[in-house]
Amino acid sequence: MPRHKSANLQQDAFVPIGFDKQILPWTFEYALHHLMEHIVGLSAFDVHYTNDELGAWAYRPKVLLKIVLLDYARDLIGCRRIERACCENVQFVALSGEVLL
Repeated sequence: MPRHKSANLQQDAFVPIGFDKQILPWTFEYALHHLMEHIVGLSAFDVHYTNDELGAWAYRPKVLLKIVLLDYARDLIGCRRIERACCENVQFVALSGEVLL
């Protein structure tokens, strides 16, 4: 079983960002989160992780796919723009569970 970084959808950070207050129902972000968490099965990616006992913790494929799809939907193409959005945009932080910071 691969080791993944845990996502915290109800952050207790300096500026608390709650998923349920930032990602509202009937929005694209909410639908994307629901699809990745409940509909799409990404367990095929677990075979490729070999960090069971050694190695760094990996990002969950669900989180990475949510971020990439939301970036492309917002026309943010480029790894630096994606990284900046994950640090500065409240919806990206809420959707990722703050694991990318």
